[in-house]
Amino acid sequence: MCNIHSKDKQERECCVCRICFLISLAVSVLLIVGGFIMPPQGEIDGSVLTAVGELAVFPTLAYGFRAIMMGMEIHINHGNTHIEITKDED
Repeated sequence: MCNIHSKDKQERECCVCRICFLISLAVSVLLIVGGFIMPPQGEIDGSVLTAVGELAVFPTLAYGFRAIMMGMEIHINHGNTHIEITKDED
């Protein structure tokens, strides 16, 4: 598991990224469940879906930034959203 109090900077950054992702995931799931429960029941409003999508972007950007700092390559395509992170092996 991750240790946020580690002296290794890379391990701390990894832990912060994971915590950010898990918090965003939990809030997203709660928004979707709340969207089903709130009136009208069984129908999720577009604003809830937009919020869930925006919450998914922040941890993705954090992981992407961290990957760049670790020397990995990132390829992002906007049409149908394709994100690829690769490590260039020498």
